Amino acid sequence: MLNQNDLTQIASRGASVETIESQLHRFATGFPYLRLVGSATIGKGITRLSPEEEQEAIDRWKKYLSDGGEVMKFVPASGAASRMFKALFSFVDGKEDQPAPGSPVAELIERIDETPFYDELDKACVRLHGMSVKDLIAARRAKDVIAAIIRPEGLNYGQLPKALLTFHKYTDGVRTSLEEQLVEGAMTAAANGKVRLHFTVSADHRKLFEEKIADVLPSIEERTGLKFDITMSEQKPSTDTVAATIDNQLFRDDNGRLVFRPGGHGALIENLNDIDSAVVFIKNIDNVVPDSRRQPTIHYKQVIGGLLILVHDRIAAYLEAITTGCYTDSDLQEMKKFMQTTLSTSDQRFDRLSGKALAELIKEKLNRPLRVCGMVRNEGEPGGGPFIAYNADGSASPQILESTQIDPSSDEAQAMMKSATHFNPVDLVCYLKRPDGSSYYLPDYVDANTGFISSKSFAGRELKALELPGLWNGAMSDWSTVFVEVPAATFNPVKTVNDLLRPAHQN
Repeated sequence: MLNQNDLTQIASRGASVETIESQLHRFATGFPYLRLVGSATIGKGITRLSPEEEQEAIDRWKKYLSDGGEVMKFVPASGAASRMFKALFSFVDGKEDQPAPGSPVAELIERIDETPFYDELDKACVRLHGMSVKDLIAARRAKDVIAAIIRPEGLNYGQLPKALLTFHKYTDGVRTSLEEQLVEGAMTAAANGKVRLHFTVSADHRKLFEEKIADVLPSIEERTGLKFDITMSEQKPSTDTVAATIDNQLFRDDNGRLVFRPGGHGALIENLNDIDSAVVFIKNIDNVVPDSRRQPTIHYKQVIGGLLILVHDRIAAYLEAITTGCYTDSDLQEMKKFMQTTLSTSDQRFDRLSGKALAELIKEKLNRPLRVCGMVRNEGEPGGGPFIAYNADGSASPQILESTQIDPSSDEAQAMMKSATHFNPVDLVCYLKRPDGSSYYLPDYVDANTGFISSKSFAGRELKALELPGLWNGAMSDWSTVFVEVPAATFNPVKTVNDLLRPAHQN
């Protein structure tokens, strides 16, 4: 099945034959749906902190930072922004000269002067057409205005990454989402006078990132009085997955070479594994707000960071007691209760075992990476989010699931999904080191059974694509997890360009 050219191609990507064969086998078998205990709700998997508990967490976070604790922000930022402009591409490529009334493009044209990039767009229109944005719209040339936003000869927003798009307008200028991430980092994750951030980027855009950072960083450092340590990495070729034909054979291009595709954001577990920091915040590049609306974000970043440290304090103490043998049966009962309540973990062996056997089970369960994930109340349609799911060893623990991981043919599972009260805004903070300071090897904690298969195309031919377990889904399946409720004010993503017109993105 694999020829010598295939073997050379696979080796050049840093992958292994065993991995490729395993992926091809997975196309034939598919991925199993996860077995659910139920959706996570307040008191059953999701913690709602009182104001006093929030303050306790904030105080602990501030002490962690003042003590010189390690902290970094990890921001996935490799994706292009093309999906933000899907409606704009359809209009520009369509036959109609004017947008349909009530359409997203019509709203954008009507409110174009409210966009943060209006001044840049106006200059582009004058350069391209000798007319301002308003004059072009008055002349019923809306298509020229929209094209100037997305086309390479204009702002080129259709091809740029979200990180480099202008998101917010201030009296003294504008900021991209990348700049807002830097400012947010200064307000929430500065230790020892330094802010550490890591962006995952695509190879095509890396130079643009470097140029933008070099341009804006001096003024941000001057304004904040802090030094920034900014690093970048690209998704590793070894994490790409091989494509398959509809009948589950290796998919090849016209030259007979294997076709590989990016493995999705789950591939970034390798990049995260390379980070040398005890504490790492993870947040999507587009979930940022301007300064005037950042207070809830600052507050709850400190809350989830402090809660992480408080939980880690307990875990480190329990592991020390078990390792040294300095524990009583009463201590083991306390540890078991902590796992059942704080970590929402259940295991029938907790009641069957006692003494040293129970201590060893608790140690095995606690000695793993830890994450605290903010969860927002679901005000819209139900979907993927926080659940309690069964694990391979029969235990049950909190998991972040996508709707594709839940059996559509199971009435019980679908009812659980529809009863979900919260969703995952990708607002989490992780503890990646053992109590002795050594780092966990994160790929060891991935559940390989939680990927999924989708239909794609290549040069007009249909293929099957395999995505690895998602970064905050199956890639963190075997972590200790705490879900905590955070307000909707902390979740302000920009999925379409029109989202920049929402109040949350207006100064």
